[in-house]
This record gives sequence, structure tokens and C-alpha cells, in this order.
Amino acid sequence: MKYKQIGEVAKILQLTSKKKDKLNTHTLRFWEKNFKQIKPILINGNRRYYDDKTIEMLKRIKFLLKEKGMTINGVKKILNNKDTFNLDEYKNKTIKTKLNRISSLINELKTYK
Repeated sequence: MKYKQIGEVAKILQLTSKKKDKLNTHTLRFWEKNFKQIKPILINGNRRYYDDKTIEMLKRIKFLLKEKGMTINGVKKILNNKDTFNLDEYKNKTIKTKLNRISSLINELKTYK
């Protein structure tokens, strides 16, 4: 199993500071304090190393917080749910719901001809 340092993970997640193009590693440390699912290995003077499973969890957290605009408590509820959370399934359900709504609106507009 290969581990990545905090800077590498910040690059993978594209966490950059808005003021400068510096990597934003403090976001990862903040998420680590707020989500019990994030457990990096601490080696050599508290250097953080993340495995693939943790990186995938960080991707989910970023998606829910940044893309979906959820709160930290909302994300915690989803992650603490015993059911497995599949991002692709979630995205597909959202897209299907929107497509069904658009289709029904189109059908409704056709009745106005």
C-alpha cells in the first residue's frame, strides 16, 4: 500500500489558496479534526501520510462540501450512515431526477399547443 504526504493529497484534491497558488494543506488538517473517518498515519515528527482509502474519503468530503454545498454536520450524517455511500450512484440519481423533471415539463408544455 502506497502512502502520500499531505502536500501530495492537497494537490490531488486541487486544494489551493485563493490569494496565491499555494497548496492549502490546513484544509486537510481541519477536515481531519472534524471527520473521524480521516485517520492519516503520523510518522517522523507528526508528518501525515494518507492511504488510498483515506484519499477517497477526502474526495467524498470535498465533493459534498464544495460541490453540493453541504454543511460539515450534513456531511457527517451521510458519512456516519451505515449504508455505503457511492458518489457515482448519488450523482446518477441526481441527474435522473433532473432529467425526469425536465421531461415532465416538456410534456406539460406540449399540452399548451
